[in-house]
Amino acid sequence: MARILRIYRRSLGAHLRAQLEYEADFWILVVAGLLTQTLGIFFFAAVFARVPTLNGWRFEEVVLIYGLAGLTSALIPVLVDGIWGISHQIHYGELDYRLVRPFPPVLQVASNSLGMNGFGDTIGSSALVVWALTRVEVDWSVGTALIAVLLFAGGVGIRIAIALASNAASFWVRAPFPMVADAIYQLGELGRYPVTIYGAPIRLLIGVAIPFAFAGFFPAAWVLGKGGFAWLGLLTPVVAVACLTLAYCIFQRGLRRYESVGH
Repeated sequence: MARILRIYRRSLGAHLRAQLEYEADFWILVVAGLLTQTLGIFFFAAVFARVPTLNGWRFEEVVLIYGLAGLTSALIPVLVDGIWGISHQIHYGELDYRLVRPFPPVLQVASNSLGMNGFGDTIGSSALVVWALTRVEVDWSVGTALIAVLLFAGGVGIRIAIALASNAASFWVRAPFPMVADAIYQLGELGRYPVTIYGAPIRLLIGVAIPFAFAGFFPAAWVLGKGGFAWLGLLTPVVAVACLTLAYCIFQRGLRRYESVGH
C-alpha cells in the first residue's frame, strides 16, 4: 500500500511540476476558482436580503452546506482529475498503456492529470467553511471534530466514486468526451443547497440514487444538529465505502469490454 501511495503521489507531483511551468495559467485558474465561489455567496446574500431563513436554514448554515459541498467537489481535480479523461483514453486507444504497466489501471488513469482549477475552488470553499463555522453554534469536542473530519473524508470519497462510475460509463457510451459524467456532474449542483427545499423526487435523486447530498448537506446537518436529517450524516462513511466499491466494480467491468482502437 505504501508503494502504491508513493507512486501515486509522485505521478501527481510530476504533473504539478509540469503545470507550474505555465505560472500565468496557474494563477488565472486559481483566481477563476475563487470568483466562482464568491459568486455563489452574492446569490445567497441577495436571497437572504429578502427572507430571514430558507425553509428553516439561516444564511450561515446554508453557506456551510454550500462551502462543504464545494470543498468535496474541489478536491476531485486536485486528487483524481485523470478520471475525466477516461472517455478520451478509450476513444484514442491510450488505455492500452495502462493495462501493461505494473500499477493498478484505475490509479494510473486517476493520476494522469492535475486540474489546477481545483486549487482556487479549494481555497474559496475552505474560506466559506471556516467563515460559516465561526458563525454557527456547534458544541465542539475532540470526538465531534474527529467525526466531522471522518464525514468530510467520506464526502470526498463519495464525490470520487460518482466521478469514477459516471466516467466509466464511457466504456458503454462511446464518445470522445464524457457526456454521461458531464450530465451527472451538473446534478451535483443540487447537492450544494439544503435538501429540504426540494420535493420528494429530487430528494430521492440526490439522497439515494446519486448521493450528492452525503457530500455536503447530511454531514453539515449532523455538525449543526438540525434539519431532522442529522443522524443520516453519520452514514456518510458507509455510503462512501459502498459507492467506491460499486464504482470500482463498474470500472473493472468496463475494462473487460475495452477494445483497443486497432481492433
